[in-house]
Amino acid sequence: MKKLIAALTFAISLLFTTPTLAHTVQTGDTMAKIAEENHLTLQELAELNPQIENLDLIYVGQTVHINKIEADSAASATLASLEARVDVAKIRSDQTTTEPANAVKVPPFSQSEIDLLARLVRAEAETEPYEGKVAVACVVLNRLESPKFPDTIKEVIYQKRQFQPVSNGQINKPADEDSIKAVYEALNDKRTLAQDSLFFYNPVIATSRWLDSRATTIAIGDHVFKK
Repeated sequence: MKKLIAALTFAISLLFTTPTLAHTVQTGDTMAKIAEENHLTLQELAELNPQIENLDLIYVGQTVHINKIEADSAASATLASLEARVDVAKIRSDQTTTEPANAVKVPPFSQSEIDLLARLVRAEAETEPYEGKVAVACVVLNRLESPKFPDTIKEVIYQKRQFQPVSNGQINKPADEDSIKAVYEALNDKRTLAQDSLFFYNPVIATSRWLDSRATTIAIGDHVFKK
């Protein structure tokens, strides 16, 4: 009887024990090290973390999923978020009586794309006014709609010699709350804040002056936005 009670007690303790679902990256961590410490192969860890596109580029404070439950939960949350955005877009579409036939529709983006854009906003406009952060996000979205630039957020941001944070590594630092919020506002209510802007720069510190001759669309904080 005592053995039965002991066995039941052990089983219940396992049932209510909270498994470790995620790992917060610390100094010196690598994906290979995290995989080994959690009894996973590097391939299994990569499959649990599709948001990490380059396994050699992780940063301190980043969340790495190490349990399938957590990864599935995160994926479900992302899907729910996308579905909610689609529902909102449908409601707005239903409420609109007319719409130009050639109207550009911004496609839904993955959570990793939102995160990448927010990281660029933080790196480019961390000391700028909030509207300046939104405008930087709008520039990337405007480039997506322009035939002169690539067709995905990642390709636009990583296009050669376009954004300094890519070359100096600032793009790999996590986004702050304001930058994330600014990206969502650029995708919705403030989408036209930097209308027609494809470039921006700080004319006071810029070493290249080729943007001086382009038409100015708006100036916010230290940044001047150009067509």
